Amino acid sequence: RLLTAARTGPARTLPVARRAAPRAVTAPGRPHEPPADPHRIEDAANAEPTPPNLLVRPGSVTPFDRGNGVRTLPHVGVWNCRSATLTTGITAFAVGTGLPLHTHNVEESVLLLEGRATVTMGEETFAIEPGTSTWVPAGVPHRFVNSGDTAMRIFWVYGGLHVTRTICATGETFAHLSDGDRGGITLSG
Repeated sequence: RLLTAARTGPARTLPVARRAAPRAVTAPGRPHEPPADPHRIEDAANAEPTPPNLLVRPGSVTPFDRGNGVRTLPHVGVWNCRSATLTTGITAFAVGTGLPLHTHNVEESVLLLEGRATVTMGEETFAIEPGTSTWVPAGVPHRFVNSGDTAMRIFWVYGGLHVTRTICATGETFAHLSDGDRGGITLSG
């Protein structure tokens, strides 16, 4: 197709750029698959991104039982994306549970998704509601406790891939989400 450019002087024709048809791109080592139609929801829902990009689908996450009604769903971290520079996940707390006061070797931000929480950061303690977020630098003691009468869920982001947790009461340090990092506690009423 050609367009005529409107200008003073002699008319010129300009080529109109045409989009090339999408090509199937496969990562090295992947079998060739026919191109997905990005307009079909079925194709988009089953597609996987080209590495190093990552989709973490709800059914693909293995829960990590921290003990005493505390369960973590690890999303992005050393277990599935070694090129990441952060670690993320969701932790659910049953009523009356929490984690002991602890520190990390990296900064952490937490968003309260649902429920009610009491959060301690350093020497201060706050009651928070869903939609509230926190940030603590590396080395600052902190903890979340479910202070409500329903389940509590938090979304957390660590500013590093190799995360440790040090329990303030004992000085013990564990790799994040390792067997030693179970530590869910039930609070006495």
